[in-house]
Amino acid sequence: MPQNLTRRRLLLALGGLSGVALLAACGQQQATPTSAPAMTGGGAAPSPTAAPATSGMATPTAPAVVKTPGSTVKVVYWGSFSGNLGEAEQGMVKRFNESQNEVVVDYQYQGSYEETAQKLTQALAAGTTPDIVLLSDVWWFKFYLNDVLLPLNDLFAANQIDTKDYVDPLIEEGTRKGVIYWVPFARSTPLFYYNKQAWQEAGLPDRGPKTWEEFVEWVPKLVKQEGGKTVRYAFAHPSAASYIAWLFQPVVWQWGGRYSDPDFTIRIQEAPAVEAGRFYLSTVRDGWAVPSKDIVADFVNGAAVAMMASTASLRGITKSASFPVGTSFLPEGPKGFGCCTGGAGLAILKNKPKEIQEAAFKYLAFATSRENTMWWSQNTGYMPVRKSAVQSSEMQQFYQQNPNFKTAVDQLPKTRQQDAARVWIPNGDQIIGKGLERVTVQLEDPGTVFADVAKTLEREAKPVVEQLKRREG
Repeated sequence: MPQNLTRRRLLLALGGLSGVALLAACGQQQATPTSAPAMTGGGAAPSPTAAPATSGMATPTAPAVVKTPGSTVKVVYWGSFSGNLGEAEQGMVKRFNESQNEVVVDYQYQGSYEETAQKLTQALAAGTTPDIVLLSDVWWFKFYLNDVLLPLNDLFAANQIDTKDYVDPLIEEGTRKGVIYWVPFARSTPLFYYNKQAWQEAGLPDRGPKTWEEFVEWVPKLVKQEGGKTVRYAFAHPSAASYIAWLFQPVVWQWGGRYSDPDFTIRIQEAPAVEAGRFYLSTVRDGWAVPSKDIVADFVNGAAVAMMASTASLRGITKSASFPVGTSFLPEGPKGFGCCTGGAGLAILKNKPKEIQEAAFKYLAFATSRENTMWWSQNTGYMPVRKSAVQSSEMQQFYQQNPNFKTAVDQLPKTRQQDAARVWIPNGDQIIGKGLERVTVQLEDPGTVFADVAKTLEREAKPVVEQLKRREG
C-alpha cells in the first residue's frame, strides 16, 4: 500500500465504517512489471496519484452533453494483468476498438488486483474514477457494499442479452438479490498440475492422483535427493502473497471443514479444518513438499513436480515448461471432493453520465460475448464464461487438441463458492494466508495457529456484518 494512504485515510475516503470493507486482500494476484504494458485505444495515461481523503465520497459531475453528433464516446478501463495475461487483456481492448467506431476504450494498466482496488479507492475520494474496472473475486464485493457499482440488469435487457447464457456459478457470484453488479470475465479454478516426464520416469499412470492418500503413496518415486539433500520435491506450497488461502480453501472442504459459514460464523478453528492444516504440516515436515515464493517458477524449473495453481497460469506454464504438462481435478480428501472458483470480473462505476455507462457496457458485453470469451480462454487458460461458448464446435475442437484447457471446465460443475471469511472479510485472504505460512514455513501446530486466525477473523468480520445489514437490510 502506498505510504501516503494510511488505513485511517482509506477508511475516511469511503466514509466511516463503510470503508472498512475495502481493505481486503485480492485473489489471483498478477506480478507487477517494472513498467506498465503499452496502452491501446487511447494511449498511455498515468495512474492517478493518491488524493487527499475526504469525509465523504466524492462523485464526478456529469457534463450536460457528452457526445456530439458523429463523435465517439471515450471509456476509461482499468486493467490488472501483466505478462502474457496483460498482452491478452490489451488484445481484447484492441479487438473491441477495431470492431466498431462508436466507442473508444482507453486501457490503463493499474498493477495487481490489490493495487487496482487501492487506486480505485483513492479515485473515489478524488472523484476521478475510471468508467469500467476489472475487480477480483475478493475486491468487487467491497465496492458493492459501498454502493459504487452500477446495477446492470437494465443494460442487459436493453441490449437484449440473455444472462442465462452465462455459466451459472460464475454469473451468480456477482449477483445480489437478483441484481447483477459484477460480470464474469477472467474466471478460474485451481487445477492439479503435474510434470508428465517425472511421472513417466517414476512409472506412474499419466493422470493426477485421485486422492491425497494416493499421492502420498506416489511421493517416494517423485522425490529426488543428492548427497543427503532434496533436489526435487513432489509438491510445492505457495506463500500468503501468492494466495495459499485460496488454494487451501478446497482442501479444507475435502477434510469436511470450512473457513466460515455464509453468516460469517468462523469455523477455521474447528477440528476438520485443523486436520486439513495438519495434513499440510505433514507434507513439509515429512520432506516431500516445499514452501515456495513462486510455485510456478519452481514447477517449470523442475524443483517441484506437482502443484495446485490457477487455470489462468496454463498458457504461460505450457509455453515455459521444457517437459509435457498434465492437469487434473484436485485430489479428493477423507470427505470427498472440493474445489472453488476464483479470478476476476468486470464492473461499471455508478454516478457516471448515462452515455458513458452505456458505452462501458458495450465493452463489457463484447469482452464476455460468446466469440470473445472463446478467444480469451484460448489465449490465457481462463474458462469461457458463456455456456454457448463451452458447447461450441470451436471450443470442443480446441479441447480435443488441448485437453489441459478442458480440465477446469469439466471441474466447474463440482465447484462451490468460497467461504465468506476469505472473500468478504477485510484482508481475510491474507489473515488466513499468514496463518498457513506459520504452518508450512514455521511448522507450527495448526490447532494453535487457526485459533489465533479465528480470533482475528471474528474481529474483522463485525463491521462487515453491520455494513451488509445497512446495504441489504
